[in-house]
Amino acid sequence: MRVAVIYNKSQDVEGVINVFGMQNREVYNPQTVERVAAALEKGGHNVRIIEGNINVIEKLTDFMPRVVQGEKPGMVFNMAYGLQGVSRYTHIPSLLEMSGIPYVGSSPAGHGVALDKVTTKMMLESSGLPTAAFWVFMSPDQVPDDLPYPVIIKPKMEAVSMGIQVLNNKEELQVAISGLVQEFNQPVLVEKFIPGREFAVGVLGNQDPETLPIVEIDLGGNPNAIQSLDDKLITPKEKICPALIDEDLAKELRRLAKETARVLGIYDFYRIDFRMDESNNLYVLELNSMASLGFTGSYVTAAKAAGYTYDSLVNRMLDVAVERYFGNQQIDQVSTDKNLFSQSPTKNNTPPINVRLRSYLRGHLGTMEEDIARMVRINSYVHNIEGVNSFGRWVANQIQNLKFQRQVFPRAEFGNNLYFTNHASDHNDILILGNLDNAIPFSDYVPFLEERGRLYGTGVSRGKGGLVTLLSALRALHYTRSMKKVKCGILLISDESLSGRSSKPLIDELSRKSSYVIGLGGAGLAGEIVTSCSGILRYSIEINRSSKKASANLIGRQTDPLLYASDKIPKLQKIGIKETGVTVIITALETKGGEDTAPDHVSLSFRIHYPQPQQKDNLEKEVYRLFVADPKWPIHVHVTRGHQRRPLLESEDDLSFYGKIEQLAKIVEVRTKKSHGDVGTSLSHVPDEIPSLDGFGPVTGNSGRKDEYVVRDSLIDRAVLLALTIYRATNNFKS
Repeated sequence: MRVAVIYNKSQDVEGVINVFGMQNREVYNPQTVERVAAALEKGGHNVRIIEGNINVIEKLTDFMPRVVQGEKPGMVFNMAYGLQGVSRYTHIPSLLEMSGIPYVGSSPAGHGVALDKVTTKMMLESSGLPTAAFWVFMSPDQVPDDLPYPVIIKPKMEAVSMGIQVLNNKEELQVAISGLVQEFNQPVLVEKFIPGREFAVGVLGNQDPETLPIVEIDLGGNPNAIQSLDDKLITPKEKICPALIDEDLAKELRRLAKETARVLGIYDFYRIDFRMDESNNLYVLELNSMASLGFTGSYVTAAKAAGYTYDSLVNRMLDVAVERYFGNQQIDQVSTDKNLFSQSPTKNNTPPINVRLRSYLRGHLGTMEEDIARMVRINSYVHNIEGVNSFGRWVANQIQNLKFQRQVFPRAEFGNNLYFTNHASDHNDILILGNLDNAIPFSDYVPFLEERGRLYGTGVSRGKGGLVTLLSALRALHYTRSMKKVKCGILLISDESLSGRSSKPLIDELSRKSSYVIGLGGAGLAGEIVTSCSGILRYSIEINRSSKKASANLIGRQTDPLLYASDKIPKLQKIGIKETGVTVIITALETKGGEDTAPDHVSLSFRIHYPQPQQKDNLEKEVYRLFVADPKWPIHVHVTRGHQRRPLLESEDDLSFYGKIEQLAKIVEVRTKKSHGDVGTSLSHVPDEIPSLDGFGPVTGNSGRKDEYVVRDSLIDRAVLLALTIYRATNNFKS
């Protein structure tokens, strides 16, 4: 299952439009967030960590499954306490409900009530549940003379014992109220202080929830002691679990805990705090609707006493939320999906390979982004040979650090082709094909930019994004020591932008020495894997006005280069109508001439995409037939054929190969879709009998345009899929 762990950073001023109101001081330690994510990964889930700020829905849109399109549901594991304002606990759940994304934890209404300590006490009182007498003040002047001291005070809508104090007289209380109102800008709750013992009861589940072993906070024998903010965050008090109490008291605590949650409308997991006076009377202090998952917290302590590990607790919390939304059937399906890739740990308790790979890659997403930024800074335009070779040297250093050997195939006109292997055999289990060049001249260069989860920059979608995916996959395999048996070859060509004009024989030769061939082209937004691709014919037409005087009976398109080109463009488009599956794309129309005269030169460039090899000859004839000028006309027409690429045809072996990849993708919950490509691929030079697929790079958008981009989070998914593909190639993808 796809699971997004949402959390907040403290004072995330970049994640809001304006800063106003009460600012959140309650955040999870990043190590705890990472521990939760790692636990979910060990449970076989596809996990992302996402900041709960203004960009959260956009990031979730990229990551979450589309249930309406037939994909299995995902979940959010909500650890976000909110950023600012009133009822901050409710903000992320409200956005998730509006967006139709299921999540772990209580509803906005439940969180809103639980965070508001005054509303909580009013609902407890009206339901007959025991709670201490209380008062609410906004000003020290409101304090009456007859309060029963000692009292305990706290801000109305804060948590983690923020501002909590025990006071013994009116003067102390007035000073404290003035300070809290100024600090938190909210009313102050004043309660009668209950000397005695303190308990915490954790609950997990919904219809028939599990009550965890009861925790007693060790107050050191002092009935007047409390848990301060420092006690909870810096020097936690000792916890006694299970608490040393008789069964009747334990039974009553469990009953009150469940009833309190029912009254307040709380889901999935929560913790209720109690005080017990010297007469054994119980009082509900408060309910925490987002019980802390800190390692030393009461909730985790109780879960361990119940027999949970940290990992099993986190995964059980997810399961109870899944059951609440979808019933037991979905939990059973999740378990079935987990088992598809041997989720059971090995004898030495090592997690399965897909879990280790994903855990490594998710922890190195920042490195992937840095790699793309570094690559974009290198100008590897196809005609900048030194730039292509410089880029190749940098990539080669990264691959050679992973125990690969390099072989250089010099190409003076295009830059060097590079071939790497991690073995001494003459045969590859798998050959990976990527490119070092790109088709964007430096005049159109776009620098690296990260914006709302998208990585922009020249070449990111047509080469550099795929190379980052490759490097990341290889590093993950190296880290997990999973490359020992795999015979992997990597070919990086320098003329992909020119249809592999020079590298074609090398691709053919090395493909014949490989069981499978895959390309690092960018995937589309639906995770497309290319099983077939159109061929491409490119042409440039030069039309010049001659000095010959035009005959009086000639019409404009026979004498004017621009009118001639304009007349031919609609006829070009008709070629695509006559030939099935053919499209014609005009790529450039340029004119030259005097400032006050009609153009005397026109240059027209276009390309033709065609799906079947037998269409090529007829299309070429159509082009040359179309662009013919009568010798009597005062214009000259010259046709130049550019670099071409033959179609990649889909074979039964390709479909079988795709089926294996689709199965891997299903197990690790990576979106894939069988696709026919229309931009050309160097895999068209792979012999037909060798199974080959393209599109193993990251998810991309606007490919071939100046605003091309890579979806940042897709780097993890596609690197996981690529790593597993390499890993499983050693035994022909057999289990």
